[in-house]
Amino acid sequence: MSYSIPEHPLPEWLAELVSPLDDKLGVKVREISPTRCVVTAPLDGNTQPMGLWHGGGSGVLVETAGSLAAIAHARTFEHSAVGTELSVSHLRPPHGHQVIATATAVHLGRHTTTHTVEIVDNEGRICAVGRMTCQVI
Repeated sequence: MSYSIPEHPLPEWLAELVSPLDDKLGVKVREISPTRCVVTAPLDGNTQPMGLWHGGGSGVLVETAGSLAAIAHARTFEHSAVGTELSVSHLRPPHGHQVIATATAVHLGRHTTTHTVEIVDNEGRICAVGRMTCQVI
């Protein structure tokens, strides 16, 4: 997982949250805050047998982007967060070399958070949409 890019330095605490699955998929965190988290993943190596982006990869991106944003929120009052609900609707196969998932806060509470996640390809086409709910612990 990537921990910083020049235009958006990422918090040091993010290093504690490295997921082996994210590493296997090549997920990179590009931006993180309680209200928004952007992650990317390459298409190459993350396809199903027909050569299309694997839908499970979309699930991972929804979980990662939504959970990291939820954790960023929970950390503001010295807590953490874990996922409790995940949904993904696949709309079309992505084109290009990577997908970009952007989580946007819908609800930031003391006990739960909900983020919508939009996954787009290099052409800016929406390929999947999802929702992630987390429990603040």
